[in-house]
Amino acid sequence: MSASVNTTPTSPASLTELRDAVRDTPGPVVATGAGTAADWGAPLVGEATPISVAGLSGVIAHNPGDMTVSVGAGTPLADLQEVLAASGQRVALDAARARRGATVGGLFATADAGPLALGFGTLRDLVIGVTTVLADGTVARSGGHVIKNVAGYDLAKLLHGAYGTFGVVAEIVLRLHPLPAATRTVALQVPDPAGVPAAGRAVTDTPVEAAALEWVDGRLLALLEGTEAGVEGRASRLVDLLGADAEVLATADADAAWEAHRDAVDVRPDDRAVLRVGVAPTRLGDLLGGLVADLGAAGVTAAPATGVATFTVPAEPVAVDAVHTRVADLGGTSTLRARPAGSAVPAWGPTPSSAVLLRSVAAAFDPDHRLGRGRLAPWLPVPEGASA
Repeated sequence: MSASVNTTPTSPASLTELRDAVRDTPGPVVATGAGTAADWGAPLVGEATPISVAGLSGVIAHNPGDMTVSVGAGTPLADLQEVLAASGQRVALDAARARRGATVGGLFATADAGPLALGFGTLRDLVIGVTTVLADGTVARSGGHVIKNVAGYDLAKLLHGAYGTFGVVAEIVLRLHPLPAATRTVALQVPDPAGVPAAGRAVTDTPVEAAALEWVDGRLLALLEGTEAGVEGRASRLVDLLGADAEVLATADADAAWEAHRDAVDVRPDDRAVLRVGVAPTRLGDLLGGLVADLGAAGVTAAPATGVATFTVPAEPVAVDAVHTRVADLGGTSTLRARPAGSAVPAWGPTPSSAVLLRSVAAAFDPDHRLGRGRLAPWLPVPEGASA
């Protein structure tokens, strides 16, 4: 049974209020933020009381010299980037839905990332501290805070991509990077998705290091960052190495190309399901070669150096299941990013052997399955009778 969520969320404005809300609210609860990924993953099951972290917003402490910042989980990433830019710094994260107001906590909970993951990693790599409220109201902090019967866990890594099922994140400490003085984008014509892996290797085998490398609309885009003189020379060098099918894009054309990539990744069609998949880069060719012909995929984007791809397929269980199965057979992972309202398509692929560990952690953190009940189903099954 799908979830019935109360329409008026509790909106704590401090860590203490969040702790009290989680502890004192009876029954299942679900953490909410900007709502930009409300239909990602599996749907909630049963009734749940929403607890909004939107009030936990803003910079708590920014240490420019240490290149770190602590923020409330409800802070929109776009707002944070604007604040940090005044100091010439940034969170090296460019998830597409940040332009729709996605919060730092929401991006962390869904393990979302963007093209810069090639050069800087995901939030899993950028988060150096986290404060969360567990299902029983315990306030836990990564690094040194010992929790009864869950000591020894790397809290930040467990919460990353857990869809709010292990705890409600309140505060996050992030590692920062300098804003680049200049950027250039080199575009390489690659009309056939099956040719993306080879094109990606052609770029990564050069001495010119790209901060991002993404294929969209028949072109492979290589983002170069650095000083004005440095990126100009590196871009010209990369074009020389790649040949006649490559060019350095003018600034306006580069901006449009990356915006087109964000549009493709953040697409929300009314009649199709959106999936994000990840395989070993060496297996990406096996996946891309059959996506369009066999599975009816459209709007494909791919990152050949990280093995991540996003695309849409018909919003039918058989089509989505076929994607999950194919990706699992290649040793990868797949996640449902969006679905048409009312469609019942599987959010996750076949249950991996690591689900045993997932369930063990859930039993330690949230034995009654109060938090985000159903979001990781069937990997994290809903207890018998809990859907009522």
